[in-house]
Amino acid sequence: MSVQAARAPIPQPPILLREIVGSVAVLTLNRPAARNSLSEAMIGQLHASLNAIAEDKHLRAVVIAANGPAFSAGHDLKELTARRIDPDRGRAYFAQIMTACSAMMQAIVRLPKPVVAAVQGIATAAGCQLVASCDLAIASEAAKFATPGIDIGLFCSTPMVALSRNVPRKQAMEMLLTGEPVTADRAREIGLVNRVVPAGTELGAAIELAQQVALKSAYTIKLGKEAFYRQAEMSLADAYRYAAEVMTENMMARDAEEGIGAFIEKRAPTWRDE
Repeated sequence: MSVQAARAPIPQPPILLREIVGSVAVLTLNRPAARNSLSEAMIGQLHASLNAIAEDKHLRAVVIAANGPAFSAGHDLKELTARRIDPDRGRAYFAQIMTACSAMMQAIVRLPKPVVAAVQGIATAAGCQLVASCDLAIASEAAKFATPGIDIGLFCSTPMVALSRNVPRKQAMEMLLTGEPVTADRAREIGLVNRVVPAGTELGAAIELAQQVALKSAYTIKLGKEAFYRQAEMSLADAYRYAAEVMTENMMARDAEEGIGAFIEKRAPTWRDE
């Protein structure tokens, strides 16, 4: 064996795994030794995968899961700290990472397909943000959620955006100001997750939920998901005006005509996703 061959780098496993289960894409964070922290590369691969899924007509839903004991510990603090030696003490890089992460989270919201989080362990800071950004979330009984930046002098401002759009203000502020973790059951009570299931069954439950939604009209899901998030930012009167426009457009769709006809005729609808 040559010296060059002996020194060849050991291949590293991919940091993001992709699996297709029927019409559901399963994206699995795969940095267990780093507690699945959202490194620059992880953020980029998640965003690229979401963009690809958006264009794939065969995929109708997404599940985001993780390997190892932690779902995600948030940003990769070692990666960020390494840039303190930059001439600007890392300011430009920090801005770049926060902007990239925010864009990836928004890509989840804007994806025209439902996204379900399968949370098997602790989800902290941007990891908690990732769960809150998903449309639906299934949590293991062993899962916990926290925004603990306050403990290291770093308020979880970007996680705050998604968190405060999922849970009531007082509960969001308690998490942000204390940094204390909340249990899976408490997360369900305040609306951060939909369901809590026995440990080890969360991925299967998330895929099952995603498959259930995937049976619906993809056109209707796309229209409804976009409308849900847009109206939430409007005043009551504007939201009703906008929703009435969406309902009118939806009524003109072929799938609405088919679905209503199937309901009246007591048969299963045949979706054409249009």
